[in-house]
Amino acid sequence: MLVQLKTGFSMRFIDLFSGCGGLSLGLTKAGWKGVFAIEKSEDAFKTFAHNFNRKKALKFDWPEWLPHEPISTSELLEQYRVQLIALKGKIDLIAGGPPCQGFSFAGRRQEGDPRNQLKNEYLEIVNIIRPKFLVFENVKGFTAKFQGAKKQTHSEQVVEQLEGLSWGGYRTFSSVINASSFGVPQPRPRFILVAVRADLADENSGIEDPFQNISEYAANFRARKKLNGHKISAKEAISDLEVESSGVHSSEDTNGFKQINYRAETHSEFQKLMRKGLPAGKRANSLRLARHRPKTLLRFKEILESCPKGKSLPREFREKYNIKKQCFTPLHPDELSKTITTLPDDLLHYSEPRILTVRECARLQTFPDWFEFLGKYTTGGVRRKQECPRYTQVGNAVPPLMAEALGLKIIEMAKTHG
Repeated sequence: MLVQLKTGFSMRFIDLFSGCGGLSLGLTKAGWKGVFAIEKSEDAFKTFAHNFNRKKALKFDWPEWLPHEPISTSELLEQYRVQLIALKGKIDLIAGGPPCQGFSFAGRRQEGDPRNQLKNEYLEIVNIIRPKFLVFENVKGFTAKFQGAKKQTHSEQVVEQLEGLSWGGYRTFSSVINASSFGVPQPRPRFILVAVRADLADENSGIEDPFQNISEYAANFRARKKLNGHKISAKEAISDLEVESSGVHSSEDTNGFKQINYRAETHSEFQKLMRKGLPAGKRANSLRLARHRPKTLLRFKEILESCPKGKSLPREFREKYNIKKQCFTPLHPDELSKTITTLPDDLLHYSEPRILTVRECARLQTFPDWFEFLGKYTTGGVRRKQECPRYTQVGNAVPPLMAEALGLKIIEMAKTHG
């Protein structure tokens, strides 16, 4: 069953490690009201603030004591602990997923990665505010032990700590779920934990495991979005943005680059959904094309003509084309995209010799076309540790469509209780 909030039924949330706003966007569309969001990256926060400030329906009830600027969770705890204590019992949901690079199978999975400790700051903030509900998102690797490790996984630690907090803790439910279940055009398996404060979730509360019938729930959600019946393919998601049919013109934000024309035609229900909310005559941003060298274009053309699509290039192909990347994949037009990462050159377009634009990656993440990304497109070298360009913002995000489905599910749980 899917629910809608009744007039006057207000549920307030805080987003920790918000990034550019994928999780907040989904929760807001589900009917939640944002209070504030914490993100330390200046680039990602600019994108977040730009989008959530310019639409009245999305605007957060930002408290006067908290500057509207990038800040880390450690700074929040150090500088605003008194204010956080004052929020005790006044927040319905804390949402967020600490940066996942230290856990991801796509990365180096270093046990000592300092980003892995951010979950402890998340737990400390939860312990202070004590919201009714929690939703915690991370990569699938969050549930796996580091190589050679004998202790608990990080997901087991989080569950144990939440359940055992001194004042009563939380009843927790968790599962690894593919985002494609909710209409996202990529598998993107994620560890999702939903928790209910223990005093609200006793045996008489009627609250059940939200993941128990998740397949049926996801099918109903897709049907409501007119995405029922099948998984959304890469072509269904981005075929209206092909260079061949749309053409190009000079980039609107970067001299010397071209961008794809944004035309009115759509070819699928998914594309109609992504264009919803964009004012008539308005173009989506971040359609800038990469400037590939002639040698690179020839190599990409040969790969599209001779290599299997939808699979990472086999070793012999990588050696033939002198490609160092282990997971370089030409998309298959009729299959799900491979999981979007923070690196723009992980995926090759299914029919055109080029990497994807930021907007195409955003489509595959289910960001609507009205949502605008700010900042540099890419970065490199030592700057990667300080900067969060557009491709990285998109790759790090929670798919808004998945977040909306989770937000509606938690509202169901809230209504069951009260």
